[in-house]
Amino acid sequence: MTGGDGDGTAAAPATPPPPLEWKFSQVFGERTAGEEVQEVDIISAIEFDKSGDHLATGDRGGRVVFFERTDTKEHGGSRKDLEKSDYQSNRHPEFRYKTEFQSHEPEFDYLKSLEIEEKINKIRWCQTANGALFLLSTNDKTIKFWKVQEKKAKKVAEMNVDPLKAVGNGSITSSSVSSINKSSHTTNGEYRDFSSSGAIQSLRLPVVTCDETSLVARCRRVYAQAHDYHINSISNNSDGETFISADDLRINLWNLEISNQSFNIVDVKPTNMEDLTEVITSAEFHPTHCNTLAYSSSKGSIRLIDLRQSALCDRHSKLFEEHESPGSRSFFTEIIASISDIKFGRDGRYLLSRDYMTLKLWDINMDAGPVSTFQVHEYLRPKLCDLYENDSIFDKFECCLSGDGQRVATGSYSNLFRVFGSVPTSTEATTLEASKNPMRRQVQTPARPTRSLSSSLTRVVRRGGESTSNDTNGNLFDFTTKLLHLAWHPTENSIACAAANSLYMYYA
Repeated sequence: MTGGDGDGTAAAPATPPPPLEWKFSQVFGERTAGEEVQEVDIISAIEFDKSGDHLATGDRGGRVVFFERTDTKEHGGSRKDLEKSDYQSNRHPEFRYKTEFQSHEPEFDYLKSLEIEEKINKIRWCQTANGALFLLSTNDKTIKFWKVQEKKAKKVAEMNVDPLKAVGNGSITSSSVSSINKSSHTTNGEYRDFSSSGAIQSLRLPVVTCDETSLVARCRRVYAQAHDYHINSISNNSDGETFISADDLRINLWNLEISNQSFNIVDVKPTNMEDLTEVITSAEFHPTHCNTLAYSSSKGSIRLIDLRQSALCDRHSKLFEEHESPGSRSFFTEIIASISDIKFGRDGRYLLSRDYMTLKLWDINMDAGPVSTFQVHEYLRPKLCDLYENDSIFDKFECCLSGDGQRVATGSYSNLFRVFGSVPTSTEATTLEASKNPMRRQVQTPARPTRSLSSSLTRVVRRGGESTSNDTNGNLFDFTTKLLHLAWHPTENSIACAAANSLYMYYA
């Protein structure tokens, strides 16, 4: 359900599109009933490239897995090619596993006696060049720049082949024959090897073939030792040359070609750490303006900064935040206000943010408040105490926008995710389950419960609590299964989402 629509300045159509009917497309890594999931296999990052023809996932074991789209290739290439040929494609997007590689290994910081996990926190695609794919991947401390290229696997097919027969079979090129001609031939055209003993033997050559091709990943650069705290975000600049990395207190600017130097552009670390009141939770470059980026904080605010103003961007150009009324504050207000993810829309005018309970859509030209607010799982509000006890309240859900900007999506518990219409007059609010039957558990958007948590809930609560709950429709919700990571195809209504170690894909 959408909340306030602002002043109606959204550049969206006046009539909202009809709700999408989502269908199951594919699943990779599907679990059998009762199968135990290994911690290292749980997916921790998902990202489509700009074309939507490639998809990469990262997991807690430090691996990056590549998937390639196959349905467009089978029918004549890119979408533009299909449109030119008037081919009406009714097929849903199909991807296939292409390759995987070990991006990060577990490390140990001996100076700080600190273990560094190999878990992939973020993946970001870079610009392609000469048919090669490039991407950035990061764990808590180290960013790596990878080049993935198709290589032909050469192998010797036959040994000791008579060159005349080989030429007849097309295995040796004319250039090879000419080189043999120059080295040794007789007047009648026969190829001979004149050994030192004077004996004449037939010259025989191995035949090399290049039948198989495979994707080979190579680490081009390592950007390390620039963050004292855990990296939560990386984001490419539209200039194709630079990117940012953000941890709890600082944002650094890098050049892709220079791995031993970065520039600190945001520093929120106070002189006295006891004065620390908020931390950086997410950061992203504007999709078209190379001088603009946004970062969110644990206090629920988003700051827009302009790199042209000063070398150290300690002052923001715009601040986006929504203040709660004093009467509604509780022990959990600041915890659930923390923004876990922000995403710019494709045109750069709108900015989507996800806090624990809601999605908010912001117009970067209006800092008075969000233009729309979407309640993700409002029925959990009476259960905030239980969610705090089992640490679920600190889960970091991601969000995404459709390529046309008309819809937004984010995850919830019990492997559910929600799709909302972002057009001001839209009432679209679809709940889907990450399974082969996504519409199996339809959850109507419940009304806000009359019972609210009072400000007296400030006592220290016990650790460990129940891991299940019921929504207003009586559906059982499991806090241990959660859909944190999802991505929307850049040009089509197709969503990829991660449920533990399984990658589910849907289309509409």
